[in-house]
Amino acid sequence: MSARAPLVRRTAVEALGTAALVAVVVGSGIQATELTRDVGVQLLANSLATVFGLGVLIAFLGPVSGAHFNPAVTLAAYVTDRRSAEGPDLRDVAAYVPAQIAGAIGGAVLADLMFAKPVAAFSTHDRWAGHLWLGEVVATAGLVWLVFGLARAGRAHLAPLLVASYIGAAYWFTSSTSFANPAVTIGRAFTDTFAGIAPTSVAPFIAAQLLGAALGLALVTVCFDRRPATTATEEAVVPRQPARSAEESAPTS
Repeated sequence: MSARAPLVRRTAVEALGTAALVAVVVGSGIQATELTRDVGVQLLANSLATVFGLGVLIAFLGPVSGAHFNPAVTLAAYVTDRRSAEGPDLRDVAAYVPAQIAGAIGGAVLADLMFAKPVAAFSTHDRWAGHLWLGEVVATAGLVWLVFGLARAGRAHLAPLLVASYIGAAYWFTSSTSFANPAVTIGRAFTDTFAGIAPTSVAPFIAAQLLGAALGLALVTVCFDRRPATTATEEAVVPRQPARSAEESAPTS
């Protein structure tokens, strides 16, 4: 049985991981627009950086918190596994979600600072259209379907590669370029750059993402048997490290 890290540490990892993810998304978008005026090349650079960054972050931080970095994933994990011994409870959700949002805003501010852009300037990039909301439903449904399907199929160890690959593909096959993450959506409202989204466009994007998460869970139920009780919710993205022995766990002050 895996030992969970203390909630404070897991929460800090969720905040830092989400901040790093948004810094990658926003920073690579700024860099791309400064290097080329070709929108297709800008999107390619932005998506590739996101794929590599997300894959690294999941592999690196997943063993601590599960590498949710996404309130939709956290809420889906709560819905599916709240009754299991290691599933998240409301206390976990109440800690993770604000941490993810704060981290996302911090990551956007950090990217703006690195490229000498106005700090925390609200985006003017309007994304208000029904086809974009549909794109977010599809993107988030696919993400949740993949994450929890991998867990139920016993393939969670493939998550760093497959989740990052899916997000990279969804940049291109969805009309919205696949935000698929309420925290990232909020964070991207705080940068008036290539990756930004106007604050007035945030609420419908988040509503679409939550609907997509529910549809993703429905797809998981249709396609997979329930996973064994020994598979922890914190492994929703990648498995945690096995519990250490008492000697290894002793503090080294």
